[in-house]
Amino acid sequence: MADKKQKQYPSQYEKVKDITDQLEAGIQTLFQSDQYRQWLTTMSRFHNYSLNNTLLIAMQKPDATLVAGYTAWQKQFGRQVKKGEKAIKILAPTPYKKKMEVDKIDHATGEVIRNPDGSPVKETKEVMMPAFKIVNVFDVSSTEGKELPSLGVDELTGEVKQFEAFMEAIKKVCPVPIEFEQISSGAKGYFHTIENRIAIQEGMSQLQTIKTAIHEAAHQKMHSLQAGEAGEDAEKINLTRNSKEVEAESVAFTVCSYFNQFCDKDSALDTSDYSFAYIAGWSEGKDLPELKASLNRIRTAASEMITAIEGALQEMGILKEMDVTQEKTSVLADLHEKQDTVKQKTDEKSKGKTQKTKEETR
Repeated sequence: MADKKQKQYPSQYEKVKDITDQLEAGIQTLFQSDQYRQWLTTMSRFHNYSLNNTLLIAMQKPDATLVAGYTAWQKQFGRQVKKGEKAIKILAPTPYKKKMEVDKIDHATGEVIRNPDGSPVKETKEVMMPAFKIVNVFDVSSTEGKELPSLGVDELTGEVKQFEAFMEAIKKVCPVPIEFEQISSGAKGYFHTIENRIAIQEGMSQLQTIKTAIHEAAHQKMHSLQAGEAGEDAEKINLTRNSKEVEAESVAFTVCSYFNQFCDKDSALDTSDYSFAYIAGWSEGKDLPELKASLNRIRTAASEMITAIEGALQEMGILKEMDVTQEKTSVLADLHEKQDTVKQKTDEKSKGKTQKTKEETR
């Protein structure tokens, strides 16, 4: 008698991969719009700061978004730094030429020319010497004036089913404190790498609050200084600000999209209107180099966060209330085993009581 065919549900890894594929397609569509071209023209005028200066900015003003010098705000963007605003101090290169006595090189052989006594022949040359000076820059929140173009919506609106439980679950699985405060810069949240804490702007909609909390928790998970020092992922130390923002928002979109299946249309966790534009804004180009280079990291981090949040919600009995009926598979198993191996194990489990399966199991 033939075995009854069991319905196969997509694995959690397959769900996450499908969501990140949708994310990439949605951003590519946005890149074709006139709105993006207008935004890109403006953003091209902002200086691309070095990794060291990015760290200096983050240490002094962790919620900074767009940074430029006093004069640049006036002449290029039609904005004025507000009276009393505190400057962010960074390093600007100021190389200078210095005459120095150096060994004379034979251009034909590339070797040092020597005197009869064997000592090197010297010549005087102008050498460029590296040097730096401290300069003041200001975040956009410290300025006022002409509006800057934006992509997508400025803030998500809407309620979230079991909002309090979701926030409690996120706080429970995040290893650093998550607190609400009034953020003067206008940022919706930030992860403070030095104080090792997360701040969320108070008074936002439930949907924006959940999305921002997951975004900042992703920063903590993927980009904290402590994790880098521990050698968990050495490459994260050299990530640019662009790459970090693309990773964090991609994780937030993926996690929210996964839990959206448990919500109804009046309390959806759909962040696409915000996330697509945010990621496009932080990407270096239309080929989405940051997103593509980070896809495996994004999928792994998102899956691990989904598993952790899901576990916390199950402990609270919330998932039962949300009528979760689909079978769940292990995230880490999906990430580290081939799909055919996962399918084989699922089939073996469904027929575990038959002698035939016992004989075939290795």
